[in-house]
Amino acid sequence: MALQVYSTLTRKKEPFHKQPGETVTMYVCGPTVYKPSHIGHMVGPVIFDTVKRYLTYLGYKVKWIVNITDVDDKLINRAKELNTTVPALAEKMTADYFECLKALNIAVESPAGIDHFPRATQHIGGMIDVINDLIKKDIAYEVDDGVYFDVSKDDDYGKLTNRDPEQMEAGARLEPNPKKRNPGDFALWKSKPGEPEEVQFASPFKCGRGRPGWHIECTCMAIKELGETLDIHGGGLDLQFPHHENELAQSESWTGKAFARVWMHNGLLQLRDKDGKPTKMAGSEGNVLNVATATQHVSGEVLRFFVLKSHYRTPIDLGIWDWKNPSTPIPNGLVEAAESVQSFYRFFERYERVRGESFYTLPARMSERWAPAADLAKGWPYADLAKAMPDLWKRFHEYMEDDFNTGGAVGVLYELVSLLNKFADKSGLETGERNMENVLSFGRGVAALREMCSVLGLFLEPPAKKEIGGGNELVSGLMQLLLDLRGNLRGIAKEAAKDNPLKKPLFDQTDLIRKRLGELGVTLEDRATGTTWRVG
Repeated sequence: MALQVYSTLTRKKEPFHKQPGETVTMYVCGPTVYKPSHIGHMVGPVIFDTVKRYLTYLGYKVKWIVNITDVDDKLINRAKELNTTVPALAEKMTADYFECLKALNIAVESPAGIDHFPRATQHIGGMIDVINDLIKKDIAYEVDDGVYFDVSKDDDYGKLTNRDPEQMEAGARLEPNPKKRNPGDFALWKSKPGEPEEVQFASPFKCGRGRPGWHIECTCMAIKELGETLDIHGGGLDLQFPHHENELAQSESWTGKAFARVWMHNGLLQLRDKDGKPTKMAGSEGNVLNVATATQHVSGEVLRFFVLKSHYRTPIDLGIWDWKNPSTPIPNGLVEAAESVQSFYRFFERYERVRGESFYTLPARMSERWAPAADLAKGWPYADLAKAMPDLWKRFHEYMEDDFNTGGAVGVLYELVSLLNKFADKSGLETGERNMENVLSFGRGVAALREMCSVLGLFLEPPAKKEIGGGNELVSGLMQLLLDLRGNLRGIAKEAAKDNPLKKPLFDQTDLIRKRLGELGVTLEDRATGTTWRVG
């Protein structure tokens, strides 16, 4: 199946227009850095990081740019509230954004992730040049408080959202200004006397010193970094209008060329109140969950896993969250995602017990290409495994090639882990009486799992170990002593039960130990080879 990608512009899935080996340019609208990043800010980066990973896996060379809006009304107002400067606030919040990205396995300023983060303030001169060109073309006009784009001069204005200008004006919060020729005209340059000196830049326009409009920032940065026609332009669904519509209009009016071959828009984060009523996450609602707060309760990997469970174009439902209740610090959707991630961690521990090596040391790729089903079927002694593996591989790639359907791909991960667990049980891989061919087959299946996970940016590094009492040798020794005593008690209980099946108090005591340790966050797992423990 050839890679198919849905474009908002054409409203359909189409074969991707480039071939493996070619360079793909991708621009994704980044944050306005005036407040700490909340988990909704991470949806787009996770989605497009996975897009880059899969394109790279297929052999494309991907250059991915995410802009930083470091001059804007919101920044100016927030800096005033905090009695700080706009540059200082922007720098602090940009650092917070970068830390959040890293927590979700997104490499920062690296060929492995986001290649570069241009700042709006670094491109003021280029923006002035673009605006000047639009004025010369009579597509933009000057008034005493700024420069505006004339939407009536763009014959296909509204084509991205498939609405005419009147419809867009009716549905948008447009800033009234009697100096504008049309209500829908938008600012390319703003001059606002009284604003801090650090956000006022010299210009050749009649209005004098001022700052760029939001939309022109992206046009200039995208084209400067990636060229006049992008392969992929991405962002959240809420950016379609006015931001992307205006960005497209001014870019194509300036260059006379298509601005982007594919427009990708990811769905938005939503949650439900305690009564199940859906609502969006917004500061005005008081229901914002910052990444820094969320990661006190679940890992960044859990957040990434949660996002990837859904198809990127659908709403991402966090589930029920009574955000006013301290006893429910995170939505139940994240709790469920954390439980799912733990099930993968338990499987990785099983692999280490069977093979004596860490899942995380396996190569991120089995071969240079996706091996044909006939090759994959070779050397699998267990018939069910041999039969299922080629189909799982095929479906994983079919999901990813069908408009990057990560939800379907994550489902394949679940299926593969279930299959390998059954194989390990049936083959007795942890009983001591094991066939080495089965061990090798199990290892090859896990190597396939490792490759699929790496494509999704999941389970790349071992999770941070939770510790009890500092995690020192004394605690470990005491835990082992407790497990030994519990094991002896279990043995005595089994012998007692042989004489009288009604004698269960000793078993009750071993269950009590498990229960009390569970209350402390310690999980026990009883196996034929012994009992192990973990925190969490």
